[in-house]
Amino acid sequence: MIKVTFDEMLEAGVHFGHLRRKWNPNMAPYIFMERNGIHIIDLYKTQAKLEEAANALKQIAKSGRRILFVATKKQAKDIVAEEVKKINMPYVTERWPGGMLTNFATIRKAVRKMAGIDKLMTTPSWNNLSKRERLQVTRERAKLEKNLGSIADMNRLPAALFVVDIIKENIAVAEARKLNIPVFAIVDTNSDPTLVDFPIPANDDASKSIALIIKVVVSAIAEGLAERKMANEKSAKEKREKEAAAKEAKVRNDSVKQAEDEEDMKVEKASAKRPRTKVAKKVNKEENK
Repeated sequence: MIKVTFDEMLEAGVHFGHLRRKWNPNMAPYIFMERNGIHIIDLYKTQAKLEEAANALKQIAKSGRRILFVATKKQAKDIVAEEVKKINMPYVTERWPGGMLTNFATIRKAVRKMAGIDKLMTTPSWNNLSKRERLQVTRERAKLEKNLGSIADMNRLPAALFVVDIIKENIAVAEARKLNIPVFAIVDTNSDPTLVDFPIPANDDASKSIALIIKVVVSAIAEGLAERKMANEKSAKEKREKEAAAKEAKVRNDSVKQAEDEEDMKVEKASAKRPRTKVAKKVNKEENK
């Protein structure tokens, strides 16, 4: 996991907040000072909160669950899309579709519709449609891809939400809170950190600040995924070794049993060939009578 330094955050402008008149009183514990009417964020607290959030996200990824990233503001959308693709996690960088979490079944229907259009395009029926119909279907497919393409493989509700700017993404945060989904977020001095479970006090308007924090978060998730992969490989190896040992033990037991059976047969044959005594003959004669 990447460890971000104080100087790196200072250079990225993570410490710059909003104007004093726009501040949220709940952000007071994370504000270091005021300069020229602008609040300055305490970077030591940002560093601590970022590390706490990164460790929590790492554990979620290690458990095999999904984390949904939400960043529709202009400064963040390209950064989030580029970084999150590396770890194959779902993300929303266009308009947040209302009810995406609280009405997840309907969103899944739209995703299945997009898959149905893809399947239609590969069949002979596609060529039987008129030019106008094909254009309409293509436009609908493009619209669905733009809004839902990045969550096409999300078959269940995410285990957590990572949000850039909770004021702009207030609907997403409200839906997550309603469903008790943990929310990780970059919160600026004009935001309310009590609305999220893991607030990261930082500048959510500067692209450099957003990029630095997203880079750390993605690194933590990638590490969690790598540890999960190693654990699965180790478990599979142990399972194969146990199966091989059990198979070897079975072969050994079968060999021992076969040797014992052969020995018993030899003893029986030897006893059958041994001449009977007079006493045995007399007993058999009496039994025949």
